[in-house]
Amino acid sequence: MVHRKWWKNLIEEAWLEKNVVWLSGIRRVGKTFLCRSLPDIEYFDCELPRTRRSMDDPESFLESLSDRRIVLDEVHRLQNPAQLLKIAADHFPACRILATGSSTLGASAKFKDTLSGRKRDLWLTPMTTLDLTDFENEDLHHRLLRGGLPPFFLSKQLPERDFQEWVDAYWAKDIQELFRLQSRNSFQKFVELLLAQSGGIFEATRFAGPCEVSRTTISNYLAVLEATFVAHVIKPFNSHRPTEIVSAPKVFGFDTGFVCYHRGWNELRADDYGILWEHFVLNEMQASLQTRKINYWRDKRGHEVDFVLVRPGNKPIAIESKWSADGFDPGNLYAFRKQYPSGENYVVARDVKRKYSRKYRDISVEFVSLPDLIARIPR
Repeated sequence: MVHRKWWKNLIEEAWLEKNVVWLSGIRRVGKTFLCRSLPDIEYFDCELPRTRRSMDDPESFLESLSDRRIVLDEVHRLQNPAQLLKIAADHFPACRILATGSSTLGASAKFKDTLSGRKRDLWLTPMTTLDLTDFENEDLHHRLLRGGLPPFFLSKQLPERDFQEWVDAYWAKDIQELFRLQSRNSFQKFVELLLAQSGGIFEATRFAGPCEVSRTTISNYLAVLEATFVAHVIKPFNSHRPTEIVSAPKVFGFDTGFVCYHRGWNELRADDYGILWEHFVLNEMQASLQTRKINYWRDKRGHEVDFVLVRPGNKPIAIESKWSADGFDPGNLYAFRKQYPSGENYVVARDVKRKYSRKYRDISVEFVSLPDLIARIPR
């Protein structure tokens, strides 16, 4: 059994804060496997009718397990999941519950109560650098092409058929059960186009025609993809200066393997690595920070900074992702720091083994590896 040590520690730390932990993440990202690998765990699969019947009386169910560590996998399948979790949080503090789902908790109509203040949220992302070590395969090229869902990553051959089967299951189980959308063809066409164009600036009108739906419907589709972690909407950082892009987001697909599949990439060429590395850096930051509050910056002259992190009371951190450090051009950071003079500047590159600094005019830039970047950015 593979022990994903960092994620297991994250769950244990979350249980120290709250007795109810909500573990979310996209389908087949490894939630069930991770839950089953926890020590001294009582596992319940809520997709099974018998399991659901055993929880018809939440109080009796929790009383029988009052001091246990419990996993409620796919908890949204219960008739009233919020009620059980609320009772556990309020009346059974010795019971440790890990509830899982494929979306944000508030996405399902079944969750009339989002348990604000009663739970800790964790988000299991596709595989990170630390996961590659745990899976004993640190081949980054393999990770970028196959993606970060463990079954796809571990497959001996490129699992092309599995990518489409995943999309079909996503529609049937996640979308229909949680959102009950009507037009399957339009929605799946949107998913395909979005993944093929992943990492670009999003304009709803560009998708409306090919998907044969309205611009409003496209915006609704995007909200659904974001709630189920299939798309990440990266909003522009700005202070409403007339020279800045202030509203158009960039949208990233959830996984490099699916981006490669929908772009028709069976092998990676030299020009393909840059955009995939940017996806991987984003995934690493989201996993470590456990947040989607990551921005980008762009002005109307085309200068762009890949990622901007802003924490309360701190100056904006500018991050450029480069497959090779030699590909860095300081022009974008010049333009950004002209508007926002103070703050740290990083170039995170795959070929940086030991961090170093360089001065460009009046700005200092730190060149770091991805682990170094994660160690330096504030939580």
